[in-house]
Amino acid sequence: MEGTEIYTAMRHFADSWGMLGMLLFFAGAILFVFRPGAKQHAEDAASIPLRED
Repeated sequence: MEGTEIYTAMRHFADSWGMLGMLLFFAGAILFVFRPGAKQHAEDAASIPLRED
């Protein structure tokens, strides 16, 4: 396989399945942040540096 054929195959993959993968990852990250109960976990994590053990 020549270099240009490999490049073309990888470019085709990135244009189709790579974009779909990135879109699904982005949607999952958004759903993870805005899930019910996430606010309390975020507030707990934000207050860690201020805690006196």
